[in-house]
Amino acid sequence: MELRGVPEIYRIETIAPEEDGGGVIRRTFVRVDSLEAAKERALRVFTRARVPQATGPTVEAVRLLNGAGYEVFSINARD
Repeated sequence: MELRGVPEIYRIETIAPEEDGGGVIRRTFVRVDSLEAAKERALRVFTRARVPQATGPTVEAVRLLNGAGYEVFSINARD
């Protein structure tokens, strides 16, 4: 029998650059078994948003918040 973590809901937010007013562009909720899986998902969102052929507003950063609303991970284009 394989033990799995209890799924938790995380919120991934894409953030606009300060020059464009900053703020949240989009919020996505994901249900995953671990923080590491949520980080991987956030990194994929960031990578896809930063490709040259991406449409929509420019994404400066992506942050990951846990179910309580605390930021547990972030990545910025300047990193």
